[in-house]
Amino acid sequence: MKNIGLTIVFFLTVLIAFSQEKPVLNSELYGTGKWDSDSLGNHRVVVHVASSSTTILAHVEWRRRDFNPQKKDIIIVDANTGKELTNILPVTINREFGDIIFQPKTVPSNYYIYYLKNITSGHKNYPTVTYPGFVSKADISWLAKANEAAKNISGLPQAKLVQFQSINRFNSFYPMEIIATANEVAKLKAENKDADYLLFPEKHENSIRMTTDIPLKWIQDGVTNSFSDKVSKGEYFTFQAGVFAIEKEIENITVSFSGLKKDGKTVVGKYAFSSFNTEGTDWEGKLFNKNCSVQKNRVQALWFGIQIPENIEAGTYEGTITVTPKNADATTVKVKLEVLNETIAAGGDNAPERLSRLRWLNSTLAADNDTVAPYTALKMEGNTVACLGRKVTFSENGFPKSIKSYFSESVTKIGKEGREILAEPVKFVVETEDKTERWQNPSFKVTKEKEGTIEWEIKNELPGLKMEGTVQMEFDGNIDYKLILIATKDIPIKDIRLEVPLKKEAAKYMMGLGEKGGFRPATVNWKWEVKKNQDGPWVGDVNAGVQVRFRDNNYSRPLNTNFYLKKPLVMPKSWDNNGKGGITIASAKNSSVSVVSYSGQRVLKKGEKLYYYFNFLITPFHTIETKKHWHNRYYHSYTNIDSVIAFGANTINVHHATDINPFINYPFLRPAKMKAYVDEAHEKGVKVKIYYTVREITNSAPELFMLRSLGEEVLSYGNGGGFSWLQEHLDSNYIAAWFVPKLKDAAVVNTGISRWHNFYIEGLNWLVKNIGIDGIYIDDLAFDRTSMKRIRKVLIRGNAGGLIDLHSANQFNPRDGFANSANLYLENFPYLDRLWFGEYFNYDYPPDFWLIETSGIPFGLMGEMLQDGGNQWRGMVFGMTSRAPWSGDPSPLWKVWDDFGIENSEMVGFWDSACPVSTNNSNVKVTVYQKNDKLLLAIGNWNTTDTNIQLKIDWDKIGINRKTAKLVAPAIKNFQEKRTFNTDDLIAVPGGKGYLLILE
Repeated sequence: MKNIGLTIVFFLTVLIAFSQEKPVLNSELYGTGKWDSDSLGNHRVVVHVASSSTTILAHVEWRRRDFNPQKKDIIIVDANTGKELTNILPVTINREFGDIIFQPKTVPSNYYIYYLKNITSGHKNYPTVTYPGFVSKADISWLAKANEAAKNISGLPQAKLVQFQSINRFNSFYPMEIIATANEVAKLKAENKDADYLLFPEKHENSIRMTTDIPLKWIQDGVTNSFSDKVSKGEYFTFQAGVFAIEKEIENITVSFSGLKKDGKTVVGKYAFSSFNTEGTDWEGKLFNKNCSVQKNRVQALWFGIQIPENIEAGTYEGTITVTPKNADATTVKVKLEVLNETIAAGGDNAPERLSRLRWLNSTLAADNDTVAPYTALKMEGNTVACLGRKVTFSENGFPKSIKSYFSESVTKIGKEGREILAEPVKFVVETEDKTERWQNPSFKVTKEKEGTIEWEIKNELPGLKMEGTVQMEFDGNIDYKLILIATKDIPIKDIRLEVPLKKEAAKYMMGLGEKGGFRPATVNWKWEVKKNQDGPWVGDVNAGVQVRFRDNNYSRPLNTNFYLKKPLVMPKSWDNNGKGGITIASAKNSSVSVVSYSGQRVLKKGEKLYYYFNFLITPFHTIETKKHWHNRYYHSYTNIDSVIAFGANTINVHHATDINPFINYPFLRPAKMKAYVDEAHEKGVKVKIYYTVREITNSAPELFMLRSLGEEVLSYGNGGGFSWLQEHLDSNYIAAWFVPKLKDAAVVNTGISRWHNFYIEGLNWLVKNIGIDGIYIDDLAFDRTSMKRIRKVLIRGNAGGLIDLHSANQFNPRDGFANSANLYLENFPYLDRLWFGEYFNYDYPPDFWLIETSGIPFGLMGEMLQDGGNQWRGMVFGMTSRAPWSGDPSPLWKVWDDFGIENSEMVGFWDSACPVSTNNSNVKVTVYQKNDKLLLAIGNWNTTDTNIQLKIDWDKIGINRKTAKLVAPAIKNFQEKRTFNTDDLIAVPGGKGYLLILE
């Protein structure tokens, strides 16, 4: 730590500045330096000592935003020698200033005072960072002398303040995190004693960061209620105003805008203006108002945006913004904008630091009723609605009475013969103390009929209750019910329930409600509980199933993966009924299987409303695109493109924490590098997808402080902590998320769903159009199906060959609410191309678990394996390999695929009754990849011991002459040695492994 020195001019400048009564806020006073921040923290004060006294006073007016600074360490280092001082006495340490007595080693010299030393422990990606207190190492005799000198502290020789420094500009507190003193705030209040609140307009460059303090900058700026700046033609211009509540809470602020005028004529109307903190458009395209209030002695940022027209004349334009609280007088801010004679591209979106992208928060991009490939338009004939591969017929009461699937058993084709899922019509039942009531006046009225959406209203009534609600079916097979029951008199209820009777043969498997994916248990009895991230099951067969989920009007998407218990499922009052409700799955008398969601006993008062929301998601969603699956070979690593091609892959997934995509979920900060990489890949016939999702967001996002100003709308509230930058710059109400030590990239957790999804969709559109990416890799989902549908539309409309793959860690554990990843994300599956399940998945589970919870096959998808590379033999039974190079080397298998020509084969799984090959052992499964002249047999042994099996071949189905047939196990590195068998041989299959055999 050698003193790098300061120029004479600079040194004189800061000395002049500090000869004044109080510090002057300027950029020269707040600089950066180089030191080991991991051992000394991110901030220091540079002072200069000219006196040879053994007791020097450093009076540091540091104006700290952190609380309890007296409980934190002080370290002083000699800039000449780099050695730490031991004789230090902190006399007075508070947020406004510090008085520290110390003994210098060399004179004259600069000294570094480090005041936010921190210690990191715990998991490297989820660190625990603490700030230790000061422990004296001073010599006893010196300490006694220093304590005596402290009694007349003003008489001590003083160190001269040189500069406040942070390790880099990103960590700096300048200018918006340097607090005003209590005296300065008191003076400000006295000067504005008749005001309930004050407004402080600010440029977007100076994001308002503090809520418990006002910055010194505002003291020096004063209260002007005016704002001016320069803008470009076509720019979406953003700025802000800080509301400081003086003596009472300021309630429910609304904001209005006059428009911009030039020469008395309105040129930009008020509708070009947005007030992000008081209103907006949600992820479903619905307008909403926010309750924006400010607690006493707190600060709230109000962010604004104005769309400047491209065809506007250069010149000066004026307007007003009026802030009107519910309980205080309105305040008007005069706005003067100088429009420059230049036009900015894309409204400023190409420069994230301009914060023009805030307009993305209210985007409705792709929020339409159009379909997206491979789906077809909905067709309605009478009370029957058809979507891709499925038909639903509704009774006169608006509930399904028939659900048919037309998918083949291997989900590779759609046929003409439908398979019925329901055993009887779905019933919504109200049972009073006396009897099961009969609905008396059903009404079913179609209100919208578009190619992607059909909606209808349903109404009904029975003695003491009336029902009204809406139903919406969409092209992916989702049917959403929102029912409201209204008591027309006081009425005791024994139960209100939904009964979904399924054909037994179409209820072979299930997942959800605390059950792992696989064969359906004989009975399931489940109760609502906040610790369980579950609100309904999927029940079905491979080519015909239905997920039913139960919610109410208070539903809020919970957090997932590691964070579920921070924001768990909100219990639906209608269904849960204070613990009386639950879900049962059991066989009924007519050999059907009934899924019943009941809510139990209650008494309804006249006028009381209950919200019974539920949805049916009919599976499969589309056929399995095996040809695409075999063709797109993923390489999950950012590396040299030629080496990827040499490996045999053609699709690269670029993770975050890489050179072109360094910051988690904000892939906009190195666009030139990313585009160059994508362009090179495209020239060489390779696709590039990037890691990009919304579960958490990097602290490097320029919008971060604006998002925090929205309260809990975008960023989840929590207990803070995590990496030092978060603790030093964010208020404590956040949840620390993923951290990359090398990049110092620290993320915070988003809420389950918000306007940030609109921003994300616009961001994806920008990446597709400007960078040319070929898709996205999603690491666990924080989207609802509406957002996922829009994401798919944006991607495919910009890149017809775009791909989306989803990775998930196994969430079947207490921390994640025992959620089945496939069931949790099933609503998103219609818009995915591939699954990668995932960390902590147990590939020793039986074949039915593989089929339902990891393969994706019952839903029209295929996948890959992750944990420990998976099981390559069992994986091939489902068309799954490990993913290169992250979890193994599938290239030897790829070579066999190519030699065989697997892209032109038809997959017929062991679960398909038409599969022409099986074995004489139920734990040894065979999936056939069939071509006209030969078959590839994937054999997987789920026994733990070697098993002798004999193949059972339907020769008529495969069209191969039994007498001349050859059965060969080709040599595959790390998989099997070359062997030849007779078709009637006993084949010894190694325990837990298998074979790939070619029959021709």
